[in-house]
Amino acid sequence: MSASKYRGNKRSLAVFVALLAAVGLGTAWQRSGAIGDEPRKEVNPTAVRRAEELSEAFHNAADATMPSVVTIRSKTKAHPVAKNRGNRGEQGPNPFKGTPFEDLFGRNLEDFNPHQGPRQGMGSGVIIDSSGLVLTNNHVVDGADEVTVRLADGREFKAEDIKTDDQTDLAVLRIKGAGSLPAATMGDSDKMRIGDWVIAVGNPFEYEQTVSAGIISGTGRELDSVRRVKFLQTDAAINPGNSGGPLVNLNGDVVGINTAIATNNGTFSGIGFAIPINQAKWVMGQLIKQGTVQRAYLGVSIGEITADLAGKLGARRGEGVLVSEVFPNSPAAEAGFEAGDVILKFAGQKVKDTRELQGLVERVDLGTKNPVEVLRDGKTVTLHVTAKALPKGFGVASQDQRPKPESKDDSSAFEAAELGIEVSEMPADRAEELGYTGHAGVLITSVDPDSPAAEIGLRSGMLISKVDKKAIKTVEDFQTAIKGESLKDGILLHVRTRQGNRIVLLKE
Repeated sequence: MSASKYRGNKRSLAVFVALLAAVGLGTAWQRSGAIGDEPRKEVNPTAVRRAEELSEAFHNAADATMPSVVTIRSKTKAHPVAKNRGNRGEQGPNPFKGTPFEDLFGRNLEDFNPHQGPRQGMGSGVIIDSSGLVLTNNHVVDGADEVTVRLADGREFKAEDIKTDDQTDLAVLRIKGAGSLPAATMGDSDKMRIGDWVIAVGNPFEYEQTVSAGIISGTGRELDSVRRVKFLQTDAAINPGNSGGPLVNLNGDVVGINTAIATNNGTFSGIGFAIPINQAKWVMGQLIKQGTVQRAYLGVSIGEITADLAGKLGARRGEGVLVSEVFPNSPAAEAGFEAGDVILKFAGQKVKDTRELQGLVERVDLGTKNPVEVLRDGKTVTLHVTAKALPKGFGVASQDQRPKPESKDDSSAFEAAELGIEVSEMPADRAEELGYTGHAGVLITSVDPDSPAAEIGLRSGMLISKVDKKAIKTVEDFQTAIKGESLKDGILLHVRTRQGNRIVLLKE
């Protein structure tokens, strides 16, 4: 045998021996527990079966829903931008800042960009009737010149007969010529409880027919951007493009319309919000029937009851809402409501907060008479209110809602040092300027920043119209009214601002 062959065979033998040693060593490690301290545990077949059953429930819910989920694309054509000299709004920083042209072009930059370019958007929707009715969010289609609906099978149709309600951020649209379509099954959102499994179906980031899973993580949530909804909260992932798509329970029933997220970066951060389907049913019924939503109203300004207010009024915190103002010629005025009433029940339903009352009132049939249970002066009183349609623009506050500070050169000024305020007579010739035409009371001219008054938000320029039930017209009336009151027990003040009436409790 040649030397080279011998060396080659020797190397092969060495490799073979090394492999045998490694296998033996590995076996020894396994036996001694060096690789795993404990032997592999047997899989629990019952646990696996339950997990597979849950997985199957998700499969079934997704399979039942996905054919009814659509992609909605909106297009807005280029159009002139209304000029708003002196207010840059969304124009961004002045590109001429710091140059010799800054003074020349600083406030009139819109003259150089008289048109807003075309815009495109995308969202989701759900088929609610086999004839081609689709439910989505108002903000998905708002202001669009053209809306296209893409079905799950890939066909596309132009949306027609778009009807919207910006108060609930809902919209209904119709597509024609698609034949009989798979409509989603509507569920009962009132039955949803925290911890219930749900899936969100939609088109986040243009990934069509995407399903995410989670639970109902909260109920009755409020958002400033949508005035008339108490949302379902979920941790199922909702991202841009999910808006208008359904939130579905494990039975495959739609329980909400995905609408918004709580985020600091524009994408999902663990909390999403859906409009309860029971409210959406009522809104879409109104839109389909008459093109707009007709809501009943009471005609009162209402507020939450704090713990201190509850004690003073003899109410329970978390039950009822406080009437701070009754508007003239309204259903509430005709029924005999008074400022200071606490509404406990409406049409037999208990009232916990302002949006719950709003939801109960707005859905009653117009023309019907409804019993309202109120707490007044420690006693329960039942009033009967006839439902009327909410007038257009009702309750829209003045743009300038801040009270105007008052000068303190009035000889009628009176300082209530214990309360931390100074008041004076309201000059009759300044009532309109101050925004108090038709209202009587004394003006707050100054507020001690370290006083109980400052703590509850009283400011110079506000009007005090009542102390508890005592109407105030003059400084003398105010002095007399507060003599029998104590900061220890709390002093109820009816205060008016440009926003309307408030009832506050001054307490040490």
